[in-house]
Amino acid sequence: MDLCRRSNAYSKVDKEDPEDIIHRRAQFLIHKVLEKADSRRKPSCLRLRISKLKIKIGKRLMRLRKRIMSGVSTVRLGIHGHFITQLKTWKRIFGREKPGRQSQTLITLPPLISS
Repeated sequence: MDLCRRSNAYSKVDKEDPEDIIHRRAQFLIHKVLEKADSRRKPSCLRLRISKLKIKIGKRLMRLRKRIMSGVSTVRLGIHGHFITQLKTWKRIFGREKPGRQSQTLITLPPLISS
């Protein structure tokens, strides 16, 4: 009897409130999920090495890609320049007029006489 009269005494509850049960279960599940998340966040030496290696490979691939793109553009410019010089040469060869002949574009037809 003395225990029940004390202010700090605990009394046995026959039935718990269903909302309290749901709340306690939710808190327990949240606690479990947080513990799992904390255990996953511990970085291992191997993970750090792999991430550094990925960064290193990525940088090398970017440099290689830039070199290839600049090489391709250089080749394009070279081919374009070669093509233009060949075109100018062909124009000079075939664009000249032979003496005594008129160009087809300069031939004018006499006007038609209409009756």
